[in-house]
Amino acid sequence: MVDEKSGGKSIRTRGAVMEGRVVKDRAKKTVIVQRDLVRPVPKYERSIRVRSKVPAHNPDGIGAKAGDWVQIEECRKLSKTKAWVVTKVLRKAGE
Repeated sequence: MVDEKSGGKSIRTRGAVMEGRVVKDRAKKTVIVQRDLVRPVPKYERSIRVRSKVPAHNPDGIGAKAGDWVQIEECRKLSKTKAWVVTKVLRKAGE
């Protein structure tokens, strides 16, 4: 559960937990988290690298910036596209 500083609200999390890198932080209280994945292609017996970009809520208390490695957790729908919330900054940019 992540506490939202404004108004004392909290966002209850559930389900999946992922890690990724913040690639955009321009929107207010929203970040875009990118995950780099390796998926097998059985037909050709090879692997392919794919990227997944997930919009996530960025609470005031967390304050993730572009380049940070973060942990995000699934939560209820917060907007049309956001259903994830940043719970922890694992590594700051430049470390």
